[in-house]
Amino acid sequence: MVWSFSMALVCLFSISTPLCYKTSYAKRKGFNIYNTLYSSQSNSVPHTMAQPLVRRSANYEPSLWSFDHIQSLSINYKGNDYTSRRDSLIEAVKALICNVRNPLSVLELIDDLQRLGIAYHFPDEICSLLEMIYHNYYQAQDTWNSMSLNHKALGFRLLRQHGYHVPQEIFGNFEDQTQNLKPHLYEDMMCILNLYEASYNSFENESIMDDARDFTARYLKENLENIHENLSSLVTHALELPLHWRVPRVEAIWYIEEYEKRNGMNPTLLELAKLDFNMVQAIHLEDLKHSSRWWRNICWDKKLCFARDRLVENFLWTVGVNYLPHLTFERKTLLKVFAILTTIDDVYDVYGTLDELNKFTDAVNRWDINLVGELPDYMKICFLGFYNSINQMSYNALTRTGFLILPYVKKTWTDLCNSFLLEAQWYHSGYIPTLEEYLENGYVSIGASVILMHLSFLTSINVTEEIMQGMEGTENIVRYSSLIVRLADDLATSSDEIARGDNPKSIQCYMHENGATEEEARRYIELLLIKTWKKLNKARAGAKSQFSQEFNKRATNLARMAHFMYSNGDGHGRPDLKKSHVISLLFNPILGIE
Repeated sequence: MVWSFSMALVCLFSISTPLCYKTSYAKRKGFNIYNTLYSSQSNSVPHTMAQPLVRRSANYEPSLWSFDHIQSLSINYKGNDYTSRRDSLIEAVKALICNVRNPLSVLELIDDLQRLGIAYHFPDEICSLLEMIYHNYYQAQDTWNSMSLNHKALGFRLLRQHGYHVPQEIFGNFEDQTQNLKPHLYEDMMCILNLYEASYNSFENESIMDDARDFTARYLKENLENIHENLSSLVTHALELPLHWRVPRVEAIWYIEEYEKRNGMNPTLLELAKLDFNMVQAIHLEDLKHSSRWWRNICWDKKLCFARDRLVENFLWTVGVNYLPHLTFERKTLLKVFAILTTIDDVYDVYGTLDELNKFTDAVNRWDINLVGELPDYMKICFLGFYNSINQMSYNALTRTGFLILPYVKKTWTDLCNSFLLEAQWYHSGYIPTLEEYLENGYVSIGASVILMHLSFLTSINVTEEIMQGMEGTENIVRYSSLIVRLADDLATSSDEIARGDNPKSIQCYMHENGATEEEARRYIELLLIKTWKKLNKARAGAKSQFSQEFNKRATNLARMAHFMYSNGDGHGRPDLKKSHVISLLFNPILGIE
């Protein structure tokens, strides 16, 4: 065997050396950093020096945030002094809530509390107020005519958001009520803006709400230059993305700045919002530091260098899904799920050969650690890290709740890997699926269903039959949330992915199937996105149990995070796009607090 000694050296080098070092070696020898690697990582007959194994490269940018940088960040706004001041402010706001009598003022106060990110301190007060307003003004049709359009619009949005049934017919004569509105008047423009925001809480086949959305969007755009100066930034903000599609934590930091400039703002509310933001941020930073130590210990950033190193961006997803301070364990666990998902996605989408991906998928389907020996070295690292992490999460859940979640999380991970494999098979065969085929697989391959399965077990520490029954009613929530993530992702990233040779996305599938231009396809996908949001709104409205309501909030926030991460391009793939948000949300506290 002439090649034995030289190939043995190559094999030894391949097995014992991290992929980062091997790729730098390949660079020195004139090979592409990822496109050429010797296949000494397989149990099959190795390639010779004249037969390099060609791999794709996504040329992902390195992380902007090193382990040392994250660990060096100081954590302020902790301790009894801050807690005592916050508690006194909370009591002052409770007194303020009790003294508000005008129903429209009550709704405006609730809206401010939510947008400032501090409503979670007042759940009972808000629930009582909304119950009173619904009973007195919205439940009976004979009370509708006595309400102003602004009152109707703001109440419709807040009540639907909290699960109340408010019919669209409340706006049956909205066009008559808008004829004499003057765009330069603050009150009139707030009326139009609130009606615009309300329209995004609609269900399917609510034509009145569709008309309201089209009318108000057109009206706001046409009168943008005539708008009251205190409203122009609010209107521009809403036209960029409606409030219902925005991430609460991201909205809070924007709205705090906006609220501070408002005439007649309440200084107690503002101080509480700023202080609470900084105190919660301190908890998030502690969570991130803990997670960065896990990420360093798993070594994937160094051993699997072809994949995206996106620890901080993955953590940003967890904060977007639920930022509440007491949910530290949920965020730490969810971070691991996001990080594993990102890496496995890159194994299938970028680096693995079809033969390797078949073996990896088989090992996942069978959940068999004995099959790891049949995998190439980089897949050994990936599979063992993945397998051990999921088993550990399942063990933690078992010791916390007494419930074995492993069969459920295993099923959703195998579904994900099978959907990844199908896309790889489409890629290697050159097959372009129909849009229906693509979306039926794509809502799984986007990975949201894996996130939501883990979330369903993290939502409560008591996994009971009630929760299992509640999970059975979440299929549509999972599907629609996943579809929104998929469509938002495709609208932002498909051009870059097609340019580097990836599979066609929803836009290209529609173009191929219907002979449409890219502009026409994008418009169709955007309309499909709106329709899917309506379906999600309707599915959320049926939630009865506490588990369902909490799960639905997280699922909705996951969909909102897709709009945030992909608003100006691939914020997950290109870390520079979200750098300023990372700094403001996770690293830098709000200034101006004593």
